[in-house]
Amino acid sequence: MAVYTHVPAEDMAAFLTRYDVGELLSAKGIAEGVENSNYLLETTRDRFILTLYEKRVNEADLPFFMDLLDHLAVRGCKVPRFIADREGNQLQQLAGRPACLIEFLTGISVTEPTPAQSHAAGCALGELHTAAADFSGRRANALDLVGWHDLADKCGVHFDDIAPGLARRVADELVYLDAHWPTGLPRAVVHADLFPDNVLMHGDEVTGIIDFYFSCTDVRAYDVAVTHAAWCFDFDGRNYHADRGAALVRGYEEAFGLSAEERQAFSTLCRGAALRFLLTRAYDWINTPPGALVTRKDPLAFLRRLDFYAGAKPGELTGA
Repeated sequence: MAVYTHVPAEDMAAFLTRYDVGELLSAKGIAEGVENSNYLLETTRDRFILTLYEKRVNEADLPFFMDLLDHLAVRGCKVPRFIADREGNQLQQLAGRPACLIEFLTGISVTEPTPAQSHAAGCALGELHTAAADFSGRRANALDLVGWHDLADKCGVHFDDIAPGLARRVADELVYLDAHWPTGLPRAVVHADLFPDNVLMHGDEVTGIIDFYFSCTDVRAYDVAVTHAAWCFDFDGRNYHADRGAALVRGYEEAFGLSAEERQAFSTLCRGAALRFLLTRAYDWINTPPGALVTRKDPLAFLRRLDFYAGAKPGELTGA
């Protein structure tokens, strides 16, 4: 989440008159994240998230996200639903951008998860995969191996402005993944961005999973690898916490499960996950517009994860 498009309070208040949600009391921009413009709204009835979709999110993809969250919510997943206006419309226009009003979920996002919280996140991901198993929607992953090559090309010589030698390191990793990326593993709809800041918790209980704007159809175990990379290191990527890794995978196993083939491919999937976030963070680091209310994220935190995964065996990562 972030704020790129600034909306006057008067325009927000007028926007809310389309809905049966009360009158606007306050609005606050949310700086975290990099994808869309987001505001926390408080009305005379409740709190909501107002999201304006920026250029990276394709408006044509929004029905997929809406249908997916409706599907998951019906099956008991703790996800924020898109709110329809009085005429039944979920998608609107505001300040020249596609916009939606979204349910607000309570809970906090942890910064340094405990093993118990990592276990809960693994369970929640497994439950999400179970609930999504009969979802008929499909969306291609624009940030797959082909997309990583494209991002690397766009960053080009600017990689070495972030860290000397980074361009060569990325190029070498792409060569490795081109040769070793697993084929034939089960594919399904995945979240693809399950960081701690996208999981709301009360203590060790998950109260919400949010931010599905990278969700797509891809290798299901890759979703576990993304979550592993996000939850099992220090925030800066300098230290791996094996207890978190084992707890996360154990939670996922209890709720869904990994096959022997998925376990064998897990270190390669984790390398791909680390490279994916290294690349998107590098691109955003280079291209974030001046004056945007957005917190830039350090690409090198995922270079450190990538270096760790490059030397790790699958069993070290899954607690086997």
